[in-house]
Amino acid sequence: MTAPKQIKLTLIRSLAKRLPKHKACVHGLGLKRMHQTVTVTATPENMGMVNKVSYMLRIEEV
Repeated sequence: MTAPKQIKLTLIRSLAKRLPKHKACVHGLGLKRMHQTVTVTATPENMGMVNKVSYMLRIEEV
């Protein structure tokens, strides 16, 4: 069995003056401040949040 695919996310834009749903997606992905990087599993739930706020993130495959 293969390991689940991982993606590395970095917040590159501020959360100031963003839609509440977009802020919630960023917090749901585990990001709290600018230039913070987290690694998450590429589940459909996480990928939906990433797609919604992709304009604020740097996305890299691990």
